[in-house]
Parts: sequence; structure tokens; C-alpha cells
Amino acid sequence: MAGEVSFFELGVKDPAAAREFYGELFGWKMTLGPSGEAQGFRIETPNIAGGLHGGDEGGGPYLFFKVDDIQAAAQRVRELGGEAEFNEHSGPGPSGTFAFCRDNQGSSFGLHQPPL
Repeated sequence: MAGEVSFFELGVKDPAAAREFYGELFGWKMTLGPSGEAQGFRIETPNIAGGLHGGDEGGGPYLFFKVDDIQAAAQRVRELGGEAEFNEHSGPGPSGTFAFCRDNQGSSFGLHQPPL
């Protein structure tokens, strides 16, 4: 089903400090992300897949909504007056493919097509 929250990402200044903080707070287990560097981690929670990336001081949580066809969904965002873009970290990869979006009022959200 499309539209449910399927992935979240936390943008932080210092990923090592955030890893310790959220690990202690929630008991989350974190492993190195796709880059293999300590600037990004995959977060294991009981219900929703997550990620953590550094170099984003003042960043907040990013919510990604599941879609079956990310290209078609990104096009639909644009048709409705929003913005959708892909960058070098968008995938496809072991966590799927991501698009970074803004709705027609400028609010941020993301699209996520999980891996097959």
C-alpha cells in the first residue's frame, strides 16, 4: 500500500554523539550506512526503518512516504504544484530509492520506494 510512513531520517551535526544519544534513549541499534563512513547510520527500530546523517546542524526529522513507483509519484508531486528531486544519495541502494520533495506550500517531505 502506498502512502504510509516507511522511513525516517534524522539530520544532526555530530552523528557519533547522536548515535550514542538515541541509542541510550530508545535502545536503537545502529550500523554504518551505505557509504561505510561514520557520517551515516542505519537505525533499527521496532517498527519503521530509519537513518541518521551528519553535517546537518539544526536539521530535523525527515519523513518518507512509501510509494510503489517513485518516478511516477515524483512526477505527480510536480503536477500538483510541488517539487521533487533526486540526488546522488537517492538510490537505488540497499535501503531503496528516495526523492526529496516540497508540497505546493513549501513543506518538506520525502518519497521512498523500498527495495524489491
